[in-house]
Amino acid sequence: MSVRAWAIQCGLVLGMLWLAPFSLLAQGFAGQGFAGLGSDATGFATPDATYRLEFPADHGAHPDFRIEWWYLTANLRGDDGRDYGVQWTLFRLALKPQEAPGWQSPQMWMGHAALTTPDRHFVAERMARGGIGQAGVNAAPFEAWIDEWRMSGDDLNRLDLQASGVNFAYDLRLAATGPLVLHGVDGYSVKSAAGQASHYYSQPSYQVEGVLHLPGGKVKVTGQGWLDREWSSQPLAADQTGWDWFSLSFSDGAKMMGFALRGGEAPFVSGTWINSDGSVMAIDGDMLQLDPLEYTQVEGRDIPVIWRVRLAQMGVDVIVTALNEQAWMGTSFPYWEGPVQVSGSHSGVGYLEMTGYE
Repeated sequence: MSVRAWAIQCGLVLGMLWLAPFSLLAQGFAGQGFAGLGSDATGFATPDATYRLEFPADHGAHPDFRIEWWYLTANLRGDDGRDYGVQWTLFRLALKPQEAPGWQSPQMWMGHAALTTPDRHFVAERMARGGIGQAGVNAAPFEAWIDEWRMSGDDLNRLDLQASGVNFAYDLRLAATGPLVLHGVDGYSVKSAAGQASHYYSQPSYQVEGVLHLPGGKVKVTGQGWLDREWSSQPLAADQTGWDWFSLSFSDGAKMMGFALRGGEAPFVSGTWINSDGSVMAIDGDMLQLDPLEYTQVEGRDIPVIWRVRLAQMGVDVIVTALNEQAWMGTSFPYWEGPVQVSGSHSGVGYLEMTGYE
């Protein structure tokens, strides 16, 4: 065997060892809710309805819990007159509840970045081991990173955001124009009739500007962004196979987050209405109707890409349409995610994430 062939083979073996925990995670969680989020969480901390979120501490990691994420989406308009969408997500996943130093850390990190145009969808994924500085989150000053991907600032009010992948990159500045929003009851968000829950809050009111790097060159963009923060140990019931999640920003300044978790006898529906001044109203399941209208084939799956969303109490009856129907995230746990446009009783933009479609 040549030295070069030996080196390549060693590299492949090391790569397999490096990624093995993620593979085992996926295999071990199969059939226990989407991405294993409905599997048993014995030994991990669980959300507490009496807990009151504390900032800036809760901007950081919660290693006693099994899963959490820092999730940023942005609806952008380019100086070329085209619409774009950007996603940046950092996931922390714990293999066991007991922390350990260095390479023995059970913390695993996974990053997703995407850039969506009306006719292209670019995706990149990063993975990292905990305990060695390759990925992590600091609460204050705030920084979330995996390799060279960064979301950072003195706090969540102003952030710099960078990521890159094959044929795309972005470099954005974000400035909050409204308060943080706590979902559910004081940030305790119930996810099933059986009582599964998470701690969940958002910063839904960023003004965004920056540059996209695409095969055709640089595009200057402006727009609006939405950051979600969520952590739990068993956020889904075992029979919940996936979710449809909407973040919608209306042209009158109001916003809405809503989701339907599919499984059991009926989907579990919940959400939050956000007034233009940042005040909120919890949305109970019987108030919000999320109905798929049209499906299309995406990676061999029937995916609903046009929806009717109704919230009669606030006079909302809108059609939500994907900017790019083929916005498939072909990552370790695959899902659909992309920017949407809103028309009907309200106009606006937003993001739609759909998981668990086989």
